[in-house]
Amino acid sequence: MNILNNISTVYFVGIGGIGMSALARFAALKELDVMGYDKTETKLTKKLVVEGITLNYVDAVDQLPLQKISAENTLVVYTPAIPNDSEILNYFINNKYQVIKRSKFLGAVTQDTLCLAVAGTHGKTTTSAILGHLMVACDMPVTAFLGGIAENYHSNFISNGTEITVVEADEFDRSFLTLSPDIACITSMDADHLDIYRNATEIENSFRDFAALVSNSDNLLFKKGLPLKGKDVAIEVEAQYKAENVRIENGAYKFDLKTPTETIDNLVFYLPGHHNLHNAVTALGMALLAGTPVSKIPKALASFKGVERRFSYKINNKNLVLIDDYAHHPTELNALYQAVTEMYPNEKKCIVFQPHLFTRTRDFIDGFAESLAQFDEVYILDIYPAREKPLEGVDSTWLLAEILKRKNDAKAQLITKEEILESIKISALKVNLLVGAGDIGVEVESVTKALAYES
Repeated sequence: MNILNNISTVYFVGIGGIGMSALARFAALKELDVMGYDKTETKLTKKLVVEGITLNYVDAVDQLPLQKISAENTLVVYTPAIPNDSEILNYFINNKYQVIKRSKFLGAVTQDTLCLAVAGTHGKTTTSAILGHLMVACDMPVTAFLGGIAENYHSNFISNGTEITVVEADEFDRSFLTLSPDIACITSMDADHLDIYRNATEIENSFRDFAALVSNSDNLLFKKGLPLKGKDVAIEVEAQYKAENVRIENGAYKFDLKTPTETIDNLVFYLPGHHNLHNAVTALGMALLAGTPVSKIPKALASFKGVERRFSYKINNKNLVLIDDYAHHPTELNALYQAVTEMYPNEKKCIVFQPHLFTRTRDFIDGFAESLAQFDEVYILDIYPAREKPLEGVDSTWLLAEILKRKNDAKAQLITKEEILESIKISALKVNLLVGAGDIGVEVESVTKALAYES
């Protein structure tokens, strides 16, 4: 791993990102001096500080520990989410530091390992978390870099050895093409990131390029129906890796896993939703290809607790259910609706949704409206801009109008973040969901505390 030779320090620009913070934890595990910048203090950055990592929240050169870092001893890793005019990033570039993207660092870290890469426009984080957990629980020598906080470990970084790596293969700006996967999967190839890719065909071609990185097509798993060569994955329909005899018992899925070489009976999996079951089958297939002992797999799968903000129960009692979820694409909202309807078929559902990105809202306005109109009551927050500037005519008022066109009972309205709690109270439905990839996640804890106290 030549990229870390002759350096003592790694500085992460955008260290608070979920992927970046996992890499920072890896660098700290390697006993390097780890530092970083992010614009906002969060629960995650606070944990990094507790772990001994030095952080700064002001994008200014005078905040850098220049007495400790130099172009000779410091590697700089940055995320594409950092704006081009970042003062800190430009200082490093202009002063001849070795500056690389997060994806190149991840590629270097995994290059000399058995690399298991999880790709897809949806399902990456849950699939990689299941896979990482399966292998750790089966005592495989694995390090996993996750795009979410695994509930079993309260971390996005799991380390039980360095011979095997599990990584999320991010299609954003084609980052996944820097990886060298030995075993991989593609969970979905839906159109997304159309601010980066010109059209759906371009993103599909990018996934094909990723698939071609896997030298043995038997080691590429993909959702049945995708135009790829390898082994397909499905639920209750014919495929090389499939869940069959699926039933719900005691609040969990129970199923048999059929692979090209064997069948494992009566597996138990506790995450709701067919999309999560599909993720589990994919992860099981990858784990088996990597040599995970079959005898240990049932207990390992049954012990998986989930990922924060992926159908995460915040309250679950006879009077009130509050679920937190990261869904930010129509396909993900449809999967969420399927899961919550399967779990609560006789209850009405209330969703509070924060759209994420102006371009995504514009590109998928019809899909968002149709997905959200399935819920009984809908509350829409302003669009979370993330890295984007506003687009004329693209706002939550437009989305609301499209939802109302599709809802006969017209129970949908715009609210602010400050009105979330009161809106849920007024709704008075048992099943409530807080959904989105923006800062709605920050509101979850306060809403949970208030509702839990009253319920």
